[in-house]
Formats: sequence, structure tokens, C-alpha cells
Amino acid sequence: MKDRKRDPYYRKAKASGYRSRAAYKLLQIQNRYHVIRRGDIVIDLGAAPGGWSQVARELGASRVLAVDRAFMEPLEGVSFLKVDAGDDSALSLIAAEAKTGTHVVLSDMAPRLSGTRSLDHARSVDLAERALAVAGGTLREGGRFVTKVFQGDMFPSFLRRVQEKFARSKGFSPPASPRGSAEIYIVAQGWQGRGTP
Repeated sequence: MKDRKRDPYYRKAKASGYRSRAAYKLLQIQNRYHVIRRGDIVIDLGAAPGGWSQVARELGASRVLAVDRAFMEPLEGVSFLKVDAGDDSALSLIAAEAKTGTHVVLSDMAPRLSGTRSLDHARSVDLAERALAVAGGTLREGGRFVTKVFQGDMFPSFLRRVQEKFARSKGFSPPASPRGSAEIYIVAQGWQGRGTP
């Protein structure tokens, strides 16, 4: 707890009314890549406690669908679907709830850490693959996608898969990511609609 209270992003989040320090990661991604635009429909995977959903609404998203297996306190302008995006049945539930073509799919999903770097990396890639499947099943042409993944030997092949589906894709490490963390965000724009991943 003491270490968290010394974290400047934790303190900034508390002072600004954000539900998590992760809000600043999305703000930094937005500042660099402008992934969210006014009027967008956004799906936020791994949303709880809601920091990214808050930012999406602040940036002008007209509707946000927050998805998490954990409960999330209500937010104005945000619909919540309590489902595990890693489950095989989740994609159809999310697509049905989204109803119309989505402009942006965000994923800050991360595995429960085991302490074994290779295992945590593999699990993070699996979650990123699930997020990519949601993107493929819900994005309208030209849509945008952001997903967290841990770096490791499976990262290059996953990045290539994203690059095959989008016009532009890059890895980005926001300054708000914890120092020494293996996490990186893939930011992809221009979904080209060549079927689901």
C-alpha cells in the first residue's frame, strides 16, 4: 500500500477522480495515436474498475460497453456486461450487446500473475488473441484496436497477426506503465474487414 501511495500516477488518479491509475495509460496512448474520437462506440475489455471507460467517455465516446468478469460500479454513459472475455461463449454475447458496428475495441486484460515469466507471457498473449477475436467480430471497417500484451518470444508473431488485419499497427509503452514491467500495448488502426482473426 505504501509503495502504491508513492506512485505519482496513483496519486494523480485519486486527485482527478479516476478509478485507476491505468486511466493515464489510455490518455498517453490517446495523446500519441488519437484512437478515440467524438461519437465513437467503444468496447472496453477487462474494464473493472472503470478507469479506461471513464477516459473513453471523457474523450467523447457516445457509448461504451464495459466488459469484465468482475463487478464494476455503474458509470454514466457506460453499459456493463459481466462476462469473462476469455470464455469461448463471450464473443457472441459481446457482439449481441454491442448491437451496431464498433469503432474502437480496447483491452487492458492481464492474466493473474504466476511469477513465471514465460507462463505469464503465454497467458497474456492468449488474452490478447481473445481481444483480437472480439475486434474481428465487432469492428466496423476502419476501426481501431488497443490491447495489452506482455513481451516475450510469442510477441512478434502476435504483432504480425494484428498487422495483417489493420492498415497500421505499432507497439507502445506508455510512461504510466510500471517501471520494469513487461507490458506493452499494441495500437492498431484501420481494420480492413478481412474476416474475423
